[in-house]
Amino acid sequence: MSDDAAVDPRAVERGMEIRREVLGDEYVDQVTAATTEAGQAFQDLVAGYCWGSVWARDQLSRRDRSLMNLAMLAALNRPHEIVLHVTGALNNGLSPEEIEEVFLHVAPYAGVPAAIDGARAARPVLEAWKARS
Repeated sequence: MSDDAAVDPRAVERGMEIRREVLGDEYVDQVTAATTEAGQAFQDLVAGYCWGSVWARDQLSRRDRSLMNLAMLAALNRPHEIVLHVTGALNNGLSPEEIEEVFLHVAPYAGVPAAIDGARAARPVLEAWKARS
């Protein structure tokens, strides 16, 4: 992290630990292989703020945070992030059936199209998880 970064280095370090525990080393290694100074600053921001400050709080479990993430990402139509966070949700103890239920619950609050698209994005990850189990 550069000296002029606005993110606390301790939060970045803690965030990287949590990020790896939730999303896995392979993914984190891939996305953090920044090739520019701005890219590194962005990764420090994500690790320090999102993971090291917010995800590190004790008021909600990682399982609960995963539930909320999936619902919000579906409502925001972020299929790439849904794929990523379905893996995290499974790692945080949610079952495939609970994850499918999240998208059903999205329908009345964020719209049926958002729920369908969220479930569609999650389906390959859930099918792969079930095949390994």
